Amino acid sequence: MAYLNVTQLNKSYGSAQIFNQIDFTAGEGEFVTLLGPSGCGKSTLLRCLAGLTSVDSGQILLQGQDLVPVSPQKRGIGMVFQSYALFPNMTVEGNVAFGLKMQKLSATEIRQRVGEVLDLVELGEFSKRYPHQLSGGQCQRVALARSLVTRPRLLLLDEPLSALDARIRRHLREQIRRIQRELNLTAIFVTHDQEEALTLSDRIVLMNKGQIVQSGDAQTLYTQPVNLFAAGFIGSYNLLSAEQANTLTGHHYTGQVAIRPESIIVGPSDHGINAVIVNRTLLGNVIRYRVLARGVELLVDVLNHSVADLHADGSQIGLQLDIMTLREVA
Repeated sequence: MAYLNVTQLNKSYGSAQIFNQIDFTAGEGEFVTLLGPSGCGKSTLLRCLAGLTSVDSGQILLQGQDLVPVSPQKRGIGMVFQSYALFPNMTVEGNVAFGLKMQKLSATEIRQRVGEVLDLVELGEFSKRYPHQLSGGQCQRVALARSLVTRPRLLLLDEPLSALDARIRRHLREQIRRIQRELNLTAIFVTHDQEEALTLSDRIVLMNKGQIVQSGDAQTLYTQPVNLFAAGFIGSYNLLSAEQANTLTGHHYTGQVAIRPESIIVGPSDHGINAVIVNRTLLGNVIRYRVLARGVELLVDVLNHSVADLHADGSQIGLQLDIMTLREVA
């Protein structure tokens, strides 16, 4: 049996179904991400795992124990929220120690465990500061330390990085992944950010409208979307009608076809499918071209090697499509 086993879980608020017949598992030490758009039910599902929200039916088995009838404080679960929810009148070490004091541990053990976990999140030198003296990223690390110090059986993270700027967000997610691996924690992470999901996860559970659409590792979800929603949400696929795909490739398709922007090769206008550049967008290390080929508009991603390699708007180019990367999606 898996370390965490969620079976046939249901939750409604009146006539509004939040999620329906949810089944997923997590192995010991696995980092699983619940990914999906706002309102798909992923945060409610996380709160149900924590016991903060009741379920209508189904099982949540953690190490073989059914958690549904168990109160939140007895589940052995740590949770990090989007808002830090720190006590403003307590220092960093006071906030982190709070849960241990509720467990009535000795002062010596509390001091030792708080010191260890603050070093783990690289906040040892800030132990005497108050939340208002910290940056947003530091506050979120305090919240993470507070969850880790109780040595949870399961760590839940509900969009903990969404309020931070891009640079701090990248750094903190690297820290979270490092700590999770170092402690061999089983973690469930909620996000609507596909980059976070692809970067962090051992496995991604993609949700939409209260249902699990697809589950698998990042490579599988990115390269083998099971339907139009998965193709549109993971990556920036070009979604073509069967007629458009037939026009571009000369092959026969009967359903909609997805092709990734980076799998299209740009070359000279006398090589491949003749196309014209409509415009371009700088995405840092990638240039995204919007092109028109045989009456079909496509997005094409090319590595930004140098200014000399840029194609101007209106330029004639040639496109090469790798037929093996095209996928028919329902």
